[in-house]
Formats: sequence, structure tokens, C-alpha cells
Amino acid sequence: MSDRPDVSVVMSVYNGAEHLRETLDSIMAQEGVSFELVVVDDGSTDQSAKILEEYASRDERVRVFQQDNQGLTKSLIRGCSEARGKYIARQDAGDVSLTDRLVKQVNCYDANGHAALVSCGTRFMGPNREHLYDVSPEPSEATTRLLSLDLNEIRGPSHHGSALFSKELYNRVGGYRSSFYFAQDLDLWTRLAENGPHIILPEILYQSLVDVVSISGLYRKEQIQTAKAILDCARRRRKGLSEAPALERAEGISPPAKRHNNRLSRARALYFIGVCLKERKNPMAPDYFKRALRAYPLHLKSAARLLLG
Repeated sequence: MSDRPDVSVVMSVYNGAEHLRETLDSIMAQEGVSFELVVVDDGSTDQSAKILEEYASRDERVRVFQQDNQGLTKSLIRGCSEARGKYIARQDAGDVSLTDRLVKQVNCYDANGHAALVSCGTRFMGPNREHLYDVSPEPSEATTRLLSLDLNEIRGPSHHGSALFSKELYNRVGGYRSSFYFAQDLDLWTRLAENGPHIILPEILYQSLVDVVSISGLYRKEQIQTAKAILDCARRRRKGLSEAPALERAEGISPPAKRHNNRLSRARALYFIGVCLKERKNPMAPDYFKRALRAYPLHLKSAARLLLG
């Protein structure tokens, strides 16, 4: 393997053994560019470490780094610091990079010499690999949306894992910042976009596995607070002011020590999955409405969906 591959694919894993092989295989099948896969095992207690060791032992392009559990942000900081490629491509454990994702994004970056960030469309899959929906943002608005200071207008890539960016620019803007437990990607995207355009390949090249917890909104309050801090950072930065007050505020935003299992939030997430499947005429939709009612028997929307058929 070259000391400097074209791309370093950076991934963090925490107890992701169930779908880890599928993720790793999707990266190792990429062609057309030289790459390495930099994986930070963030203190997994399942079979993740064993699976990673297996892949690393048979392919020198897989580089695994072990650490005690520190969360996604610090894992990405570690992974990106170990990256040796000209470009960094993100990948989440459990997700899949589709055929030719890397080469198409690299070619796009090379064809747009002043790009700061290249992303692609994402297909979102349900807990049982059901096709839920696709997200492919409007390319013409990609940069202006990231530069917006309006919480209702700002938009990043279709998925954190869909992004590819220059290692040199990543280092120049300061990389991921440990102040952000949530939305560390949005913080990075805003700083990258201040140095060049965000280019979107509309093609679906990334596939994300959605689970109920990830869309339940349990941390919605914290995510909104973090987004506001990120916009405050951007506002201050562009005025030549210190970001310190906003960063200090962000450092105080973290998951509560105890988060009660919100049955209503779970029901809403299950209902959302059911609606997506219903729109795609998937016969499994009623199962999710039933699960929503089991989680929260007074979820009237789910009951109505079942009654209406």
C-alpha cells in the first residue's frame, strides 16, 4: 500500500458487530482509487474488535486503532489524525458505500479544483433493510445553505458518512472539534464551506441504516442547542471575533446522565418508518404501526393508519 493513498476512509465503531462485515466489505470492494480504511474501535464490548482484527490481518489497507470509549467526536479526531490520504472520506459503521462511491467523489473533487467538500445522495434503509427514502439535496444550493446563519435554512450533506474532503483543508480549518458532542459534522461543514464550494453528486452512492433510536428525537433538544452554538461560532468567526463563548456553551451540551425511555418518542419513530414504507407500498408498513401502538397505546395516528388500511 502506498504511504499516501488517494483516500483515507475514516470510521468509528462502538458495538457495531451486527452489520460491521457488510460495511467493511462495501469499502474493500471500492475500485479506481488507492485507499486505506482507518477504523477507531471506541471501546467496543461486542465482537467488533475481533472482526476488525480479522480484516486487518488479511488486508494491509485496514488500519485499526483501539481506545477506551470516548464518543464519536473524539474517535473521528483520532481517526482523521491517523489518516494518510490526500482525501478523507467518512463512513459510519452499519452503513454501506455503494459501487464506485470513492472514485466518483475523488474525480468530482479533482474536476472542481477549489471545492471544499464533495458529498453524494444517500438511500435510507429501515431496521430490516427496507428502502425508506432517498435524500439528494439540490446541488445549486449546496454552498449557500451551508453558509446560512438561519437555523431553519442551514443544510449540510445528505448524511455525515456521504462526505469527502481534503485532508489538507481539514487540518487548515481545525478539523473536528471536541467541544461538540452533537453535530460535530455540521460544525466542520460550516468551516469547510467558508473556504470553497460544497459540491453535491446527486447520484445515490451511500446507504444508511436507520434504527428507531436514531430517529426517535430523544436528543432533539440537545441537537438544536448545539446547532445554535455552531451558528454563533460561524457568526463570530466571520466578524473576526473570538468563538470562545460559543465553544464554551457547546462544551456544556451533552447527553443527560439519565434519559428515560420515552415511549411516545419511540412510537413516533416507528410510525415514521411505517409511513415511509406505506408510501413505497411495502406490505411491512402495518407491522410498524402495530409496534408503535405497543410502544404507546394512545398513538392515534398509528391506530388510524391501521383502521384505514
